[in-house]
Amino acid sequence: MKEKLFRLSLRSIVVFGIIIFISPVFNSIKAQFVRGADIGWLQQMEATGYKFYDSDGIQKNCLQILKNHGINTVRLRVWVNPSNDPRSGHCSTADVVEMALRAKKMGMQILIDFHYSDSWADPQKQNKPAAWTHDPFPKLVQDVFHFTYHVLDTLKSVGIVPQWVQVGNEITNGMLWPDGSTNNWPQLAQLLNAGYKATKKADPGTQVIIHLDQGNNNKRFRTFFDNAKKYNVHYDIIGASYYPFWLGTDYTATINDLGNNLDDMVKRYGKDVMVVEVGGQADHVQNTYNMLKAVIKKVKEVPDHKGLGVIYWEPEGAQNWSGYALSCWGNDGKPTKALDAFIPEKVKHKSSK
Repeated sequence: MKEKLFRLSLRSIVVFGIIIFISPVFNSIKAQFVRGADIGWLQQMEATGYKFYDSDGIQKNCLQILKNHGINTVRLRVWVNPSNDPRSGHCSTADVVEMALRAKKMGMQILIDFHYSDSWADPQKQNKPAAWTHDPFPKLVQDVFHFTYHVLDTLKSVGIVPQWVQVGNEITNGMLWPDGSTNNWPQLAQLLNAGYKATKKADPGTQVIIHLDQGNNNKRFRTFFDNAKKYNVHYDIIGASYYPFWLGTDYTATINDLGNNLDDMVKRYGKDVMVVEVGGQADHVQNTYNMLKAVIKKVKEVPDHKGLGVIYWEPEGAQNWSGYALSCWGNDGKPTKALDAFIPEKVKHKSSK
């Protein structure tokens, strides 16, 4: 009996020791707050000869400039069969692999954003890829699975395992319309679960994000994720966009709503949350800086470290190249002060409000 108790105690000590050893590893992985940039335009900007300069006026690799300003994560959109249009094309599987390799060499984390379209997908448009247009619904489910797995397996073959995958982009009203509209939740659930299964088959450690717009709109999020729960949709993280400019108000009018919604998502569904898109006016530098600091603060204040981070949408997409007014890059080729909001401060991550 004594020998049995000794063996049991020894086993308990070993198991306890393993837990103690492993726990800090997992905690350190999760503790790295995501300070990200969606850089889907970068290859095209470089191909057209655009030059990037750091705040010191010295020409540098854009990824290096981003890293110098605190960016530790890149988000890469992928389209099925995109055109060669410089502003609404590219982002093919091959393009994504190239950018992911570059980001990995910089020591950055990677998020792959599947639009399941040949071009932009958002709440106003979720067009099927041309090659999938006439596929019956069961085949469409297979299309989602096989394309998702193909992209991730291709990345894995060159040593890239993304930390996160988005199954759909701003899918507030569903995706792959009309089949996957929120008017037909049983079908939308099958499409989302196909993306989830493909991601986990490629690598079980990759976390799956479901992403909606208007992160300040709690009713919108509750409606969607209540249905996701009802129809047994599998995912790991709730992603949100937050653009005060498109809301038609200053961020001060909605920032508390964003924080409250993120807190509610954690409490209601038990999921981590991330602001996967944010942006402010490039010519309102101080306001955009202040907005980003406020968003980062709200995400960090989500209880129990469940606020994972904040990603700026196309910070490098200067208006004189892209026509986009919400970058944080000047027409002189240099980042504005707004990007400095991502430089980490030496403060403790709050576990509760």
